[in-house]
Amino acid sequence: MTTLEPYPVPADASARRLQWSFLPPNLRTWIERKCGSPVAKAISQDSGFTPGFASVLVCEDGSRHFVKAASVKAQRLFADSYREEARKLAALPPAVPAPRLKWHLDDDWVVLGIDYVAGSTPQRPWQRGDLDAVLDALEVVADELTPPPAGLDLDDAATDLAPLVAGWDDVRRRRPDLPHLEEAAALAARYVEACAGDTMVHTDVRADNVLIDSDGRALVCDWNWPVRGCSWFDSFAALIGPRGDGLDVDEVMASRRLFQGVDPEHVDVMLAVYVGYFLSQADLPVPPTSPWIRDHQRWQGEVCWNWLCERRGWS
Repeated sequence: MTTLEPYPVPADASARRLQWSFLPPNLRTWIERKCGSPVAKAISQDSGFTPGFASVLVCEDGSRHFVKAASVKAQRLFADSYREEARKLAALPPAVPAPRLKWHLDDDWVVLGIDYVAGSTPQRPWQRGDLDAVLDALEVVADELTPPPAGLDLDDAATDLAPLVAGWDDVRRRRPDLPHLEEAAALAARYVEACAGDTMVHTDVRADNVLIDSDGRALVCDWNWPVRGCSWFDSFAALIGPRGDGLDVDEVMASRRLFQGVDPEHVDVMLAVYVGYFLSQADLPVPPTSPWIRDHQRWQGEVCWNWLCERRGWS
């Protein structure tokens, strides 16, 4: 396996988030009432790539609460995302390993009060123990969410992935000398057959969207945009970071039950989809609200491209 550069994004310092003191006073008062005690300290959770408020609130009574908030007027995209997260969290069956929604507000601000978890994101570089914990959790997720909870209106994965596949048009323009470009684009074009399924898929499983609790159990966070797709989708996505950090994820795949019987071509198709998406996004301007997003996407794209070339025997 080709050695890649280390992951370039600083752990727990990749987001530019709103701070507690910048929330409107009346909103802070409302949140404190929901928490049941005045807030003594707000610990911003600065991993990820979005600018919404996301903090652990430590109250005067010693309780801790995880709260997310975004302004409908100033941060509409992120407010919409939090609104969807509240809807999805409320629908998750009890057995799904995820922090639970306790309360939420949908007004001028969208605010979510979520169970506080005494844990941390997986260590980087990835360690096999953390990866196994995440894959164990994702097997439970797939079992519990096949079929998806009744009443949830979910897009099919094919609909969700279509814009990602369109990234190959940008790659053609910007990187015309990329070897095996047309072969990879043709693979990505087969995405509909590869992603089909009847599982509620998280679609964004990566280190900053997972918590490992004090018992070593993984919980999947940030349920903003799940779709209906194949049961192994999330487990596959969870392997990209570990692959880039040097773990033998092909050996891991061979040992996990969700990958048993999966057509190897479909794995290659999904890799090609991600390559087109990440490489096209990495070339866009850096947004002021997310200074590390393009470095993350470039690295992920290179990991997926390296992995795909190795699997296909491309030089």
